[in-house]
Amino acid sequence: MMEDPEVKKERPSLATWAMAARPKTLPAAFAPVLVGTALAVYDNVFALFPALAALFVALLLQIGVNLANDYFDCKKGIDTPERQGPVRVTQSGLISPESVKRAMALVFVLAGAAGLYLAAVAGPPVLVLGAAAILSALAYSGGPFPLASNSLGDLFVFVFFGPVAVCGTYFVQAGKFGAQSFWLSLPVGFLVTAIIVVNNLRDIRTDKKTGKITLAVRLGRQGAIAEFQLLVAAAYFFLPVYMFLDPAAPRNILAPIVSAPFAVRVCRSVQFSVGRDLNKTLAASAGLAIVFSVLLSLGILLG
Repeated sequence: MMEDPEVKKERPSLATWAMAARPKTLPAAFAPVLVGTALAVYDNVFALFPALAALFVALLLQIGVNLANDYFDCKKGIDTPERQGPVRVTQSGLISPESVKRAMALVFVLAGAAGLYLAAVAGPPVLVLGAAAILSALAYSGGPFPLASNSLGDLFVFVFFGPVAVCGTYFVQAGKFGAQSFWLSLPVGFLVTAIIVVNNLRDIRTDKKTGKITLAVRLGRQGAIAEFQLLVAAAYFFLPVYMFLDPAAPRNILAPIVSAPFAVRVCRSVQFSVGRDLNKTLAASAGLAIVFSVLLSLGILLG
């Protein structure tokens, strides 16, 4: 890719760096930390500074994944002018590849430093989780076997933004893993994964042309739509099933059910939107994940 020499000479603005960080994706990092912290409060093990550090790490990891995706997809020729999504700063020449790479490294170093504090507070298991999260974030788009290009991106998102994030947030405050933190991480993971499904649904045509074989490429448009709707339905149906199976579950965890009409609208939007219109659906999907998680957290706290 040839870059405009005039663009290269200019120092990227804060607004451009904010574009690179993709703030609209940050609810995916915030939602699981919120639920994990609510469970810590419910169990009387809430710890303010570990909770804030967990949020800091989660946000940095999300930004790091975004920068890595921007950098590696440009270097591999996956991002082209044909893509329907928001502007990618590396491919568009707004920020040089080396600058994005350095920013990515800095973000992961900061996440690692915060992780060391959490390891000092909660013990060695945090080091294992943190190292796995950073390595997986890099492997999402980079390395010899990028997860996103080999149909494993959805699984990565579910694992690290569901069970790992919720259970990890609870662990650094409680000093132990809790069964409820695992079970209640599942609906959060479903909805955060649904966000990436919309992203990949929008990019099926361009990803297929560049050899990026996401799960959406394998399933096709109708299959990806079905995956999205199944994930959303699973998040909502899971709560009453879990409440029935576990008498010790907080009484008000059904609070997210009130957001079901919003979920139905988002499902319809996924079904009938195409191309750039799916960018609005993508934002709505992120909104659904955060609304669901806020309501679930309130239900836990009021339980």
